[in-house]
Amino acid sequence: MSKKPEKATLTTAMIEEQTAAFLKSGGAVEYVDKGKSGQFAASGSKQVSLKAR
Repeated sequence: MSKKPEKATLTTAMIEEQTAAFLKSGGAVEYVDKGKSGQFAASGSKQVSLKAR
C-alpha cells in the first residue's frame, strides 16, 4: 500500500512572507477595480456549437 501525498497547506503567514519578498525584489501589485477581471476582451466568440451530423 502506497502513502498518500501530503496536502500542501498555505498559511496566511507564508503568503505574507512571499508577498513581502516579491515586493522587496522589485515586484509590483496591480490593483483591479471591483467587478473587473482585468482581462481584455478576446476577439471572437468562444461559444461552442454542438450539432449532430
